[in-house]
Amino acid sequence: MAGIKPFSQACVNNRQPILGILQRVYATATRVLEIGSGTGQHCVYFAPALPHLCWQPSDRQENLAGIHAWLEEYPAANLYHPLELDVEGPWPAHRYDAFFTANTCHIMPWQSVVRMFSGIGEVAEEDATLALYGPFKYGGQYTSRSNANFDNWLQAQAPHQGIRDVEDIVLLAREAGFRLVEDNPMPANNQLLVFSKRRGG
Repeated sequence: MAGIKPFSQACVNNRQPILGILQRVYATATRVLEIGSGTGQHCVYFAPALPHLCWQPSDRQENLAGIHAWLEEYPAANLYHPLELDVEGPWPAHRYDAFFTANTCHIMPWQSVVRMFSGIGEVAEEDATLALYGPFKYGGQYTSRSNANFDNWLQAQAPHQGIRDVEDIVLLAREAGFRLVEDNPMPANNQLLVFSKRRGG
């Protein structure tokens, strides 16, 4: 019997615009690791629309039951059971040629963001693609008043949270062997950053 499914309206709102880009940038991908799958809504929507690849959701242990509930109701042949993954702990033994993460950088402590990128670098195949969705600042400036308000709310909830500067994210990606190849504006003042790992780093 399926458990209670967590629900995010934001996932419903952004899934189609994100998918439109993933279908293009993951055209030759074979194995995707989703980091911080959250409610599980993204993976059950994306995997059936990308049948040429295997989609591996992952999250911290406390979120796995909710992801399982979504997978039980919306199974797909190419959608795997979620892995337990805390970015600060051990990473999977498998290697991946694509990565996806949404709305994680502004929730995790900065040291966890740093570790996430180094972990991705450790398990990335040559020529891997990383797609990262969320709100960002540019040159320390917010892209909208709503993002400034959201950042204030985040930091009031927990001081370690906050909207990150895209320049800092690009630097972490570069240290992991990835370069920024696309910065796609998305609904609700978010971005979908696409990074590529060149052969040999």
